Amino acid sequence: MKPNPILLVEDNPDDEMLIRRSLTGNGFGHNIITAHDGQEALDYLFDDPENAKPALVLLDLRLPRVDGHEVLRRIRADKRTELLPVVILTSSDEEEDILKSYRGGANSYVRKPIKFEEFGKAVHALGLYWVLTNLGPPRGGG
Repeated sequence: MKPNPILLVEDNPDDEMLIRRSLTGNGFGHNIITAHDGQEALDYLFDDPENAKPALVLLDLRLPRVDGHEVLRRIRADKRTELLPVVILTSSDEEEDILKSYRGGANSYVRKPIKFEEFGKAVHALGLYWVLTNLGPPRGGG
């Protein structure tokens, strides 16, 4: 059985490349689907019932069209996706963003490290925990 993909919601091509390299270069067999703005993420999650639900959503906050907070709100508001693990992966360390994310139902909040090595290690650790270690909700949802 093919593992569910990781949905990466990231508009910065450099960050996308680093995240992909960190995940695929460390043995993750998951398919990585990238949405380059919030609307693309919502379209993937809700518009095509054939799309596999992701094992994990890595969500940036500063996105074009629909911001990350709104994407999170819609994920949590829908029965089909309310239990998906969502990790905020952003450059913001503003207290307001952190609080709003957790209040909105984020499972984790990770500030993107500035240095390449630190960024790669952080993403690798996220993948290890959320995809390989964490026991998620049953596929039926509850």
